[in-house]
Amino acid sequence: MLRLSKLTDYAVVVLTRLDEAEDGAVLTVPVLAVRTGLAEPTVAKVLKILAHGGLVEGRRGAAGGYRLTRALADIPLTEVITTIDGPIALTACVDNAAGLCDAEATCPVRGRWDPVNDAIRRALSGISIADLARAPAVVPHPETAARTFIAAE
Repeated sequence: MLRLSKLTDYAVVVLTRLDEAEDGAVLTVPVLAVRTGLAEPTVAKVLKILAHGGLVEGRRGAAGGYRLTRALADIPLTEVITTIDGPIALTACVDNAAGLCDAEATCPVRGRWDPVNDAIRRALSGISIADLARAPAVVPHPETAARTFIAAE
């Protein structure tokens, strides 16, 4: 199963809450913890990683806190994933690190995962954090939509 880490999920949530700050104001770890429902140490850890990756910047001091370095629409999901979890690689051989697989020398599919991995990277890079932050479209169940249409006639 392909699954992102909890920290990546938390990072997306923290970024969306940071976007709610007015006019580039900073938000503190305690405020973000309340707004996200996450524990303060978790928020602090996520922010430290995001700051190291250049996605947020921190200010020290009494008026300190964190803010986004750019708009959510300019932050692709792939950047958050790689900042938190590292390179996107479906298998050990995709990230081109020799010696990570015991069957590497005799593997009949070595290198064949690359196009699959590239397709996943392209798909994820086309999704911004702003896309994830938008309210989902409400799509009625087909039976409900049909009943509503019939009742309206």
